[in-house]
Amino acid sequence: MLAPLRVLDLTRVLAGPYATQLLADLGATVWKVEPPRGDDTRGWGPPFAHDAQGDRAESAYFLSTNRGKRSLAIDLKDPRGAALVRELAEHADVLIENFKAGDLARYGLDPRTLRERWPRLVTCSITGFGGSGPRASEPGYDVALQALTGVMAMTGEPGGPPAKVGVAWIDVLTGLHAAVGILAALRERDRTGVGAHLDMALWDVTLASLVNQAQATLLTGRAPERLGSAHPTIVPYQAFEAADAPFVVACGNDRQFERLAHAIGRPELALDARFASNAGRVQAREALVPLLAECFAAHPRGHWIEVLSAVGVPATPVATLREALDDPQTAARGLVQHVEHAQAGRLPLLASPFGEHAVAPAPPPAVGEHTRAVLREVLALDEASLDALQRDGVIVEPTAGGTDAGEGGRRVSG
Repeated sequence: MLAPLRVLDLTRVLAGPYATQLLADLGATVWKVEPPRGDDTRGWGPPFAHDAQGDRAESAYFLSTNRGKRSLAIDLKDPRGAALVRELAEHADVLIENFKAGDLARYGLDPRTLRERWPRLVTCSITGFGGSGPRASEPGYDVALQALTGVMAMTGEPGGPPAKVGVAWIDVLTGLHAAVGILAALRERDRTGVGAHLDMALWDVTLASLVNQAQATLLTGRAPERLGSAHPTIVPYQAFEAADAPFVVACGNDRQFERLAHAIGRPELALDARFASNAGRVQAREALVPLLAECFAAHPRGHWIEVLSAVGVPATPVATLREALDDPQTAARGLVQHVEHAQAGRLPLLASPFGEHAVAPAPPPAVGEHTRAVLREVLALDEASLDALQRDGVIVEPTAGGTDAGEGGRRVSG
């Protein structure tokens, strides 16, 4: 869908790589420019995928956000390396980066400089706090943003300590917003012939993504409290412990609550004025939830899921991620696919959620796997020039025995 779009990817870790993976899923060519040692997340483990000899091949973290890309290992600190990337920018439609503010200017690769030279280029910078404001120079880490934006303060059990969400969802959401913004900027460029710069901040995305919780705080002036699995404005809408295992009840309206009350043998709850409306149930949460919990503890989870589902009240088990990946729905939707990885062999990967609109998945690349090919194809460099750059350590290619310069990647030594 996005071919022949070319994306120059100067990002690492999660938010930026997630954005560019989405674009790659939709058919864009993504040139992932890495330092000779590779993206830091290649070493973030265990767990790691291993090769046939049992040696470490790649981290699960890196594999999760880099499918379908072409890796170029280029040393930006060498002026020749920075010059190569500037030349690639001339052939790109999009440049996305998540360097610290001001870092790319040292190499002549900052979005302002590049767009002055090539106005059609769409650029996107991802930082913790954006390009303005008193926190602009601070680094951005997902866990720090969860703490600073109130997410940790509202996550966890009542009366318990703050907790972070189990995945770096601020990074993921920022990557998603970046991809949407890039596509919108490209559509505008099609109309005007001029690109744009997107200033994407984890801070901005987090506050915008707090939706009803943020709006409620604006209206009331009160910060949300920790409710465990419960919902701030819908009751009952949370996990309960059955006799053998936890399950979730998601009672979204008053008619569902009435059916729930009859199904559990407590029809009087639906007649109680305190519980007749959702607004009342929210106010009387502390009275209602223990009554429901007592009922649910009397029978196994399977019993309650069958009984409640039969009357149209959503009820589901609290599954582990392993169980979710093994669910028949996952297989039916083709959400786990297998690719042949250069070191790890046959490798399971999560599939793109774009389904039939996504290109066939290609394995995440080894560090520098495509450096010479891209420089040859796009910049028309000859073999002698490539050999000289590689001999001097400006570019790096992998070898069969490893994935980066520290684990088998090599520089030609003449």
